[in-house]
Amino acid sequence: MKYLILGAGPAGLTVANKLKQAGITDFLVLEREDSAGGLCRSVDVDGSPFDIGGGHFLDVRRPKVNEFLFRFMPEEEWDKYDRDSRIVINGNIVNHPIEANIWQMKTEDQVEYLKSIAIAGCNIGTEMPEAFIDWIYWKLGSKIAEEYMIPYNQKMFNRELNQLGTYWLEKLPNVSFEETLLSCLEKKAYGTQPGHAQFYYPKKYGYGELWLRMAEVIRDNMEYGKTVKGIDFTTKTVTTSDGIRYQAESIITTIPWMEFDEITGMPDKLKASIGELKFSSIQTEYIADNLDTPCHWIYYPDPKLSYHRILVRHNFCHGSRGYWTETNSERIGMEEPNDNFKYMNQYAYPLNTIRKPEIMKDLLNWSKTKGVIGLGRWGEHQHYNSDVTVDLAMKLSEELV
Repeated sequence: MKYLILGAGPAGLTVANKLKQAGITDFLVLEREDSAGGLCRSVDVDGSPFDIGGGHFLDVRRPKVNEFLFRFMPEEEWDKYDRDSRIVINGNIVNHPIEANIWQMKTEDQVEYLKSIAIAGCNIGTEMPEAFIDWIYWKLGSKIAEEYMIPYNQKMFNRELNQLGTYWLEKLPNVSFEETLLSCLEKKAYGTQPGHAQFYYPKKYGYGELWLRMAEVIRDNMEYGKTVKGIDFTTKTVTTSDGIRYQAESIITTIPWMEFDEITGMPDKLKASIGELKFSSIQTEYIADNLDTPCHWIYYPDPKLSYHRILVRHNFCHGSRGYWTETNSERIGMEEPNDNFKYMNQYAYPLNTIRKPEIMKDLLNWSKTKGVIGLGRWGEHQHYNSDVTVDLAMKLSEELV
Protein backbone atom coordinates (compact mmCIF):
# COMPACT_ATOMS: atom_id res chain seq x y z
CA MET A 1 0.00 0.00 0.00
CA LYS A 2 1.02 3.61 -0.35
CA TYR A 3 0.35 4.96 3.17
CA LEU A 4 0.12 3.16 6.52
CA ILE A 5 -1.13 5.38 9.37
CA LEU A 6 -0.56 4.28 12.97
CA GLY A 7 -3.19 5.63 15.37
CA ALA A 8 -6.72 6.98 14.86
CA GLY A 9 -6.52 10.07 17.02
CA PRO A 10 -6.87 13.62 15.64
CA ALA A 11 -3.55 13.42 13.74
CA GLY A 12 -4.13 10.08 12.02
CA LEU A 13 -7.78 10.78 11.23
CA THR A 14 -6.95 14.16 9.70
CA VAL A 15 -4.26 12.76 7.41
CA ALA A 16 -6.49 9.88 6.34
CA ASN A 17 -9.48 12.10 5.56
CA LYS A 18 -7.34 14.63 3.70
CA LEU A 19 -5.90 11.82 1.59
CA LYS A 20 -9.39 10.58 0.77
CA GLN A 21 -10.57 14.09 -0.09
CA ALA A 22 -7.63 14.29 -2.53
CA GLY A 23 -8.77 11.08 -4.22
CA ILE A 24 -6.16 8.83 -2.61
CA THR A 25 -7.64 5.64 -1.17
CA ASP A 26 -4.56 3.41 -1.02
CA PHE A 27 -4.05 3.83 2.73
CA LEU A 28 -4.82 2.00 5.96
CA VAL A 29 -5.24 3.23 9.54
CA LEU A 30 -4.37 0.89 12.42
CA GLU A 31 -5.92 1.66 15.82
CA ARG A 32 -5.27 -0.18 19.09
CA GLU A 33 -8.66 0.61 20.68
CA ASP A 34 -12.10 -0.45 19.45
CA SER A 35 -13.06 3.14 18.59
CA ALA A 36 -11.36 6.22 17.17
CA GLY A 37 -10.39 9.47 18.86
CA GLY A 38 -7.28 8.73 20.90
CA LEU A 39 -7.03 11.03 23.91
CA CYS A 40 -10.12 12.86 22.62
CA ARG A 41 -12.51 9.90 22.96
CA SER A 42 -15.76 10.18 24.90
CA VAL A 43 -17.82 7.51 26.66
CA ASP A 44 -21.27 7.69 28.25
CA VAL A 45 -21.15 8.02 32.04
CA ASP A 46 -24.18 8.82 34.17
CA GLY A 47 -26.25 9.55 31.06
CA SER A 48 -23.89 12.11 29.53
CA PRO A 49 -20.57 12.21 27.66
CA PHE A 50 -17.37 11.86 29.66
CA ASP A 51 -14.13 12.81 27.90
CA ILE A 52 -11.80 10.10 29.14
CA GLY A 53 -8.61 11.88 28.08
CA GLY A 54 -9.32 14.92 30.26
CA GLY A 55 -9.94 18.47 29.12
CA HIS A 56 -10.03 18.63 25.33
CA PHE A 57 -11.83 21.44 23.51
CA LEU A 58 -11.76 22.97 20.04
CA ASP A 59 -9.94 26.31 20.11
CA VAL A 60 -11.49 29.02 17.93
CA ARG A 61 -8.16 30.54 16.87
CA ARG A 62 -7.49 28.41 13.76
CA PRO A 63 -10.23 29.15 11.20
CA LYS A 64 -8.83 26.76 8.57
CA VAL A 65 -8.76 23.92 11.08
CA ASN A 66 -12.30 24.62 12.21
CA GLU A 67 -13.56 24.93 8.64
CA PHE A 68 -12.11 21.49 7.92
CA LEU A 69 -13.56 19.91 11.08
CA PHE A 70 -16.98 21.51 10.56
CA ARG A 71 -17.30 19.40 7.39
CA PHE A 72 -17.75 16.41 9.66
CA MET A 73 -19.64 18.11 12.48
CA PRO A 74 -21.24 21.39 11.31
CA GLU A 75 -20.74 24.57 13.33
CA GLU A 76 -24.41 24.70 14.31
CA GLU A 77 -23.83 21.53 16.34
CA TRP A 78 -21.34 23.35 18.58
CA ASP A 79 -21.62 25.88 21.38
CA LYS A 80 -18.99 28.60 21.70
CA TYR A 81 -17.75 29.52 25.17
CA ASP A 82 -15.59 32.24 26.68
CA ARG A 83 -13.14 30.34 28.84
CA ASP A 84 -13.68 30.56 32.59
CA SER A 85 -10.81 28.82 34.37
CA ARG A 86 -9.72 29.58 37.90
CA ILE A 87 -7.10 28.78 40.51
CA VAL A 88 -7.76 27.94 44.15
CA ILE A 89 -4.78 29.24 46.13
CA ASN A 90 -4.39 30.17 49.79
CA GLY A 91 -8.05 30.97 50.32
CA ASN A 92 -8.25 33.00 47.10
CA ILE A 93 -10.13 31.95 43.96
CA VAL A 94 -8.73 33.84 40.98
CA ASN A 95 -9.00 33.59 37.24
CA HIS A 96 -6.21 31.99 35.24
CA PRO A 97 -3.51 33.14 34.56
CA ILE A 98 -2.64 34.13 38.10
CA GLU A 99 -0.22 36.92 37.16
CA ALA A 100 -2.97 38.76 35.24
CA ASN A 101 -5.54 38.34 38.00
CA ILE A 102 -3.75 39.06 41.26
CA TRP A 103 -6.18 42.00 41.53
CA GLN A 104 -8.90 39.50 42.46
CA MET A 105 -7.06 38.58 45.68
CA LYS A 106 -7.29 40.19 49.08
CA THR A 107 -5.40 43.50 49.12
CA GLU A 108 -2.70 42.31 51.50
CA ASP A 109 -2.03 39.29 49.26
CA GLN A 110 -1.80 41.52 46.18
CA VAL A 111 0.93 43.55 47.86
CA GLU A 112 3.01 40.49 48.74
CA TYR A 113 2.72 38.97 45.24
CA LEU A 114 3.62 42.28 43.55
CA LYS A 115 6.67 42.71 45.79
CA SER A 116 7.82 39.23 44.83
CA ILE A 117 7.31 39.71 41.08
CA ALA A 118 9.09 43.07 41.15
CA ILE A 119 12.40 41.43 42.09
CA ALA A 120 12.02 38.39 39.81
CA GLY A 121 15.03 37.83 37.56
CA CYS A 122 13.32 38.98 34.36
CA ASN A 123 12.61 42.36 35.99
CA ILE A 124 16.13 43.00 37.26
CA GLY A 125 18.06 42.05 34.12
CA THR A 126 19.09 38.48 34.97
CA GLU A 127 19.67 36.13 32.03
CA MET A 128 16.87 33.66 31.32
CA PRO A 129 17.73 30.18 32.68
CA GLU A 130 17.49 26.89 30.78
CA ALA A 131 15.66 24.79 33.40
CA PHE A 132 11.89 25.19 33.83
CA ILE A 133 11.99 25.36 37.63
CA ASP A 134 14.55 28.17 37.50
CA TRP A 135 12.49 29.96 34.86
CA ILE A 136 9.44 29.96 37.15
CA TYR A 137 11.38 31.95 39.77
CA TRP A 138 12.98 34.12 37.08
CA LYS A 139 9.66 35.03 35.43
CA LEU A 140 7.11 35.04 38.25
CA GLY A 141 9.00 35.54 41.49
CA SER A 142 9.29 33.30 44.52
CA LYS A 143 5.75 33.69 45.85
CA ILE A 144 3.89 32.52 42.72
CA ALA A 145 6.64 29.92 42.20
CA GLU A 146 6.34 28.34 45.63
CA GLU A 147 2.60 28.73 46.21
CA TYR A 148 1.28 27.88 42.74
CA MET A 149 3.53 27.03 39.80
CA ILE A 150 5.90 24.56 41.44
CA PRO A 151 3.37 22.58 43.51
CA TYR A 152 0.89 22.52 40.61
CA ASN A 153 3.40 21.30 38.03
CA GLN A 154 4.84 18.76 40.46
CA LYS A 155 1.33 17.35 40.86
CA MET A 156 0.70 17.32 37.11
CA PHE A 157 4.04 15.86 35.97
CA ASN A 158 5.21 14.27 39.25
CA ARG A 159 8.81 14.68 38.21
CA GLU A 160 11.73 16.75 39.33
CA LEU A 161 10.97 19.97 37.50
CA ASN A 162 14.66 20.64 36.95
CA GLN A 163 14.52 17.91 34.29
CA LEU A 164 12.22 20.12 32.19
CA GLY A 165 13.44 22.74 29.72
CA THR A 166 12.09 26.16 28.75
CA TYR A 167 11.76 25.79 24.96
CA TRP A 168 8.01 25.01 25.16
CA LEU A 169 6.87 28.06 27.11
CA GLU A 170 4.92 29.58 24.22
CA LYS A 171 2.08 27.39 25.55
CA LEU A 172 1.99 29.49 28.72
CA PRO A 173 0.47 32.97 29.15
CA ASN A 174 2.88 35.90 28.90
CA VAL A 175 2.15 38.76 31.28
CA SER A 176 4.75 41.41 32.08
CA PHE A 177 5.22 43.01 35.50
CA GLU A 178 3.88 46.26 34.08
CA GLU A 179 0.74 44.47 32.88
CA THR A 180 0.32 42.84 36.30
CA LEU A 181 0.54 46.28 37.94
CA LEU A 182 -1.92 47.72 35.45
CA SER A 183 -4.37 44.90 36.08
CA CYS A 184 -4.26 45.62 39.82
CA LEU A 185 -4.87 49.32 39.23
CA GLU A 186 -7.68 48.90 36.69
CA LYS A 187 -9.17 45.68 38.06
CA LYS A 188 -9.04 43.72 34.79
CA ALA A 189 -6.66 41.28 33.14
CA TYR A 190 -3.86 42.44 30.84
CA GLY A 191 -1.25 40.52 28.86
CA THR A 192 -1.26 37.54 26.50
CA GLN A 193 -3.98 35.17 27.60
CA PRO A 194 -3.81 31.34 27.52
CA GLY A 195 -5.03 29.03 24.78
CA HIS A 196 -8.72 28.18 24.55
CA ALA A 197 -9.65 31.74 25.58
CA GLN A 198 -12.66 30.90 23.41
CA PHE A 199 -13.55 27.34 22.55
CA TYR A 200 -16.18 25.14 20.93
CA TYR A 201 -17.83 22.14 22.57
CA PRO A 202 -20.58 19.96 21.03
CA LYS A 203 -24.16 20.77 22.04
CA LYS A 204 -25.40 17.19 22.23
CA TYR A 205 -22.28 15.05 22.42
CA GLY A 206 -18.83 14.76 23.94
CA TYR A 207 -15.75 15.97 22.08
CA GLY A 208 -15.20 12.39 20.93
CA GLU A 209 -18.20 12.53 18.58
CA LEU A 210 -16.22 14.60 16.08
CA TRP A 211 -13.52 11.95 15.70
CA LEU A 212 -16.06 9.12 15.43
CA ARG A 213 -17.63 10.90 12.47
CA MET A 214 -14.24 11.36 10.83
CA ALA A 215 -13.53 7.65 11.31
CA GLU A 216 -16.87 6.70 9.80
CA VAL A 217 -15.98 8.47 6.54
CA ILE A 218 -12.92 6.25 6.14
CA ARG A 219 -14.36 3.09 7.74
CA ASP A 220 -13.26 0.93 4.79
CA ASN A 221 -9.66 1.97 5.47
CA MET A 222 -9.71 1.32 9.23
CA GLU A 223 -8.65 -1.68 11.31
CA TYR A 224 -9.38 -1.63 15.06
CA GLY A 225 -7.91 -3.72 17.87
CA LYS A 226 -4.47 -3.54 16.26
CA THR A 227 -1.65 -3.08 18.78
CA VAL A 228 1.58 -2.21 16.99
CA LYS A 229 4.54 -4.13 18.40
CA GLY A 230 7.38 -3.73 15.91
CA ILE A 231 8.67 -1.61 13.04
CA ASP A 232 11.33 -2.41 10.46
CA PHE A 233 12.84 0.68 8.85
CA THR A 234 14.68 -1.37 6.25
CA THR A 235 11.55 -2.90 4.73
CA LYS A 236 9.08 -0.23 5.96
CA THR A 237 7.07 -2.93 7.68
CA VAL A 238 4.96 -2.80 10.84
CA THR A 239 4.05 -5.89 12.89
CA THR A 240 1.01 -6.03 15.19
CA SER A 241 0.50 -8.19 18.29
CA ASP A 242 -1.55 -10.73 16.30
CA GLY A 243 1.50 -11.41 14.12
CA ILE A 244 0.24 -9.65 10.98
CA ARG A 245 2.77 -7.63 8.97
CA TYR A 246 1.86 -4.46 7.09
CA GLN A 247 4.16 -2.93 4.48
CA ALA A 248 3.80 0.49 2.89
CA GLU A 249 5.70 3.01 0.80
CA SER A 250 5.29 5.55 3.63
CA ILE A 251 4.43 5.09 7.31
CA ILE A 252 2.90 7.93 9.35
CA THR A 253 3.15 7.19 13.05
CA THR A 254 1.08 9.11 15.59
CA ILE A 255 1.64 6.62 18.43
CA PRO A 256 4.24 6.90 21.22
CA TRP A 257 7.70 5.83 20.10
CA MET A 258 7.98 3.89 23.36
CA GLU A 259 5.22 1.55 22.10
CA PHE A 260 7.53 -0.14 19.60
CA ASP A 261 8.80 -3.22 21.42
CA GLU A 262 10.95 -4.20 18.43
CA ILE A 263 12.75 -1.70 16.21
CA THR A 264 14.81 -3.03 13.28
CA GLY A 265 17.11 -1.05 11.02
CA MET A 266 17.57 1.96 13.32
CA PRO A 267 21.03 3.00 14.59
CA ASP A 268 21.61 1.87 18.18
CA LYS A 269 22.23 5.42 19.39
CA LEU A 270 18.83 6.60 18.11
CA LYS A 271 17.10 3.53 19.48
CA ALA A 272 18.62 4.13 22.91
CA SER A 273 17.54 7.79 22.88
CA ILE A 274 13.87 6.75 22.71
CA GLY A 275 14.31 5.38 26.22
CA GLU A 276 15.15 8.90 27.40
CA LEU A 277 11.74 10.27 26.38
CA LYS A 278 9.53 10.88 29.41
CA PHE A 279 5.78 11.11 29.81
CA SER A 280 3.14 11.25 32.52
CA SER A 281 0.04 9.11 32.97
CA ILE A 282 -3.22 10.72 34.11
CA GLN A 283 -6.35 9.19 35.60
CA THR A 284 -9.70 10.88 35.04
CA GLU A 285 -12.42 10.20 37.63
CA TYR A 286 -16.10 11.13 37.46
CA ILE A 287 -17.80 12.75 40.48
CA ALA A 288 -21.60 13.00 40.24
CA ASP A 289 -22.02 16.15 42.36
CA ASN A 290 -22.75 19.52 40.77
CA LEU A 291 -20.55 22.41 41.87
CA ASP A 292 -21.75 25.92 42.65
CA THR A 293 -19.42 27.63 40.18
CA PRO A 294 -19.61 29.05 36.64
CA CYS A 295 -16.10 27.72 35.87
CA HIS A 296 -15.27 25.33 33.07
CA TRP A 297 -12.18 24.06 34.87
CA ILE A 298 -10.27 24.78 38.08
CA TYR A 299 -6.58 24.34 39.02
CA TYR A 300 -5.57 23.08 42.47
CA PRO A 301 -1.90 23.48 43.52
CA ASP A 302 -2.60 22.26 47.09
CA PRO A 303 -0.29 19.23 47.51
CA LYS A 304 -2.69 17.68 50.03
CA LEU A 305 -5.19 17.08 47.21
CA SER A 306 -4.33 14.22 44.88
CA TYR A 307 -5.77 15.81 41.72
CA HIS A 308 -4.36 18.87 39.99
CA ARG A 309 -7.39 19.95 37.95
CA ILE A 310 -11.12 19.43 37.71
CA LEU A 311 -13.36 19.84 34.64
CA VAL A 312 -16.87 21.05 35.53
CA ARG A 313 -18.87 19.04 33.01
CA HIS A 314 -22.28 20.54 33.76
CA ASN A 315 -20.99 24.00 32.73
CA PHE A 316 -20.13 23.07 29.13
CA CYS A 317 -21.99 19.82 28.35
CA HIS A 318 -25.75 20.30 27.98
CA GLY A 319 -27.99 18.17 30.17
CA SER A 320 -25.14 16.70 32.19
CA ARG A 321 -24.21 16.85 35.83
CA GLY A 322 -21.06 16.40 37.84
CA TYR A 323 -17.39 16.98 37.14
CA TRP A 324 -14.24 14.96 36.68
CA THR A 325 -10.83 15.14 38.28
CA GLU A 326 -7.40 14.67 36.68
CA THR A 327 -4.75 12.96 38.79
CA ASN A 328 -1.21 11.89 38.01
CA SER A 329 -0.94 8.09 38.21
CA GLU A 330 1.76 8.31 40.88
CA ARG A 331 -0.58 10.23 43.21
CA ILE A 332 -3.57 7.89 43.02
CA GLY A 333 -2.64 6.17 46.30
CA MET A 334 -3.61 9.37 48.14
CA GLU A 335 -7.29 8.85 47.31
CA GLU A 336 -9.88 6.97 49.35
CA PRO A 337 -11.19 3.87 47.53
CA ASN A 338 -14.54 4.41 45.79
CA ASP A 339 -16.73 3.04 43.01
CA ASN A 340 -16.60 6.11 40.76
CA PHE A 341 -15.97 5.68 37.05
CA LYS A 342 -12.25 6.07 36.33
CA TYR A 343 -10.07 5.90 33.24
CA MET A 344 -6.29 5.69 33.17
CA ASN A 345 -4.54 7.42 30.26
CA GLN A 346 -1.13 5.79 30.15
CA TYR A 347 0.14 8.34 27.65
CA ALA A 348 -1.30 11.71 28.65
CA TYR A 349 1.46 14.32 28.53
CA PRO A 350 4.85 14.15 26.79
CA LEU A 351 7.35 15.74 29.17
CA ASN A 352 9.47 18.59 27.86
CA THR A 353 12.80 17.44 29.24
CA ILE A 354 15.91 19.47 28.50
CA ARG A 355 17.33 17.00 25.97
CA LYS A 356 14.06 16.19 24.23
CA PRO A 357 14.41 18.68 21.31
CA GLU A 358 17.77 17.20 20.35
CA ILE A 359 16.47 13.63 20.65
CA MET A 360 13.34 14.26 18.60
CA LYS A 361 15.12 16.29 15.92
CA ASP A 362 17.56 13.45 15.29
CA LEU A 363 14.88 10.77 15.50
CA LEU A 364 12.36 12.49 13.22
CA ASN A 365 14.93 13.61 10.64
CA TRP A 366 16.48 10.15 10.34
CA SER A 367 13.11 8.37 10.26
CA LYS A 368 11.84 10.65 7.50
CA THR A 369 14.75 9.62 5.28
CA LYS A 370 13.50 6.04 5.70
CA GLY A 371 9.91 6.88 4.77
CA VAL A 372 8.59 7.01 8.34
CA ILE A 373 7.03 10.30 9.52
CA GLY A 374 6.26 11.14 13.16
CA LEU A 375 3.18 13.33 13.61
CA GLY A 376 1.17 14.85 16.44
CA ARG A 377 1.39 14.80 20.22
CA TRP A 378 3.02 11.37 20.36
CA GLY A 379 4.57 11.03 16.93
CA GLU A 380 6.51 14.24 17.65
CA HIS A 381 6.47 13.89 21.45
CA GLN A 382 5.11 17.42 21.77
CA HIS A 383 2.33 18.60 24.07
CA TYR A 384 0.10 19.76 21.22
CA ASN A 385 -3.58 20.53 21.71
CA SER A 386 -5.96 18.88 19.23
CA ASP A 387 -6.36 21.99 17.05
CA VAL A 388 -2.59 22.29 16.63
CA THR A 389 -2.35 18.59 15.83
CA VAL A 390 -5.02 18.88 13.13
CA ASP A 391 -3.27 21.92 11.67
CA LEU A 392 0.04 20.03 11.43
CA ALA A 393 -1.70 16.99 9.93
CA MET A 394 -3.40 19.14 7.30
CA LYS A 395 -0.05 20.64 6.30
CA LEU A 396 1.57 17.21 6.10
CA SER A 397 -1.29 15.95 3.96
CA GLU A 398 -0.78 18.81 1.52
CA GLU A 399 2.88 17.82 1.20
CA LEU A 400 1.97 14.17 0.62
CA VAL A 401 -0.53 14.86 -2.16
